[in-house]
Amino acid sequence: MAVKDRDRFSTATRIKLLGEQTAARVYRSQTKRQARRSRLTGRAALLALVLCTLVVALAYPIRQYVSQRAEIADLQQEQEQARQRVEQLRDLKARWKDDAYAEQQIRQRLHYVMPGETGFIVVDPDAAKQSRADLGTADRPWYANVWDGVDKSDASDR
Repeated sequence: MAVKDRDRFSTATRIKLLGEQTAARVYRSQTKRQARRSRLTGRAALLALVLCTLVVALAYPIRQYVSQRAEIADLQQEQEQARQRVEQLRDLKARWKDDAYAEQQIRQRLHYVMPGETGFIVVDPDAAKQSRADLGTADRPWYANVWDGVDKSDASDR
């Protein structure tokens, strides 16, 4: 028994025992790591597959939803602008029902005067030069001049 105890406490025996214990620990940690790594890789692959499937399945509907929401917002803005334009036109219509406003507009636009009044038109020199530049319209057919007048009138409303 003394030889066995003495052999147990010898340096060579202790180093050998420590080496075996260390080797066992390293082996256990490597096998655990490999087992964890292999399970984690399978789970990660499955998770990635599920996520890719969801992205592919939801990409088109989400894109459609976003584009439709943007279109709805644009249409609501256009609707609000149309409402404002309708209100402006109603105000203008109400103004034209007033005789004083209508008379003012007739005098201003058509150069009408009341009986007993004398009408004067002040010619702006710049406007006279500009009207002389427009004399080239006499060379064109009458319907082209009428159409240009309609276009200019339409452009001024905008």
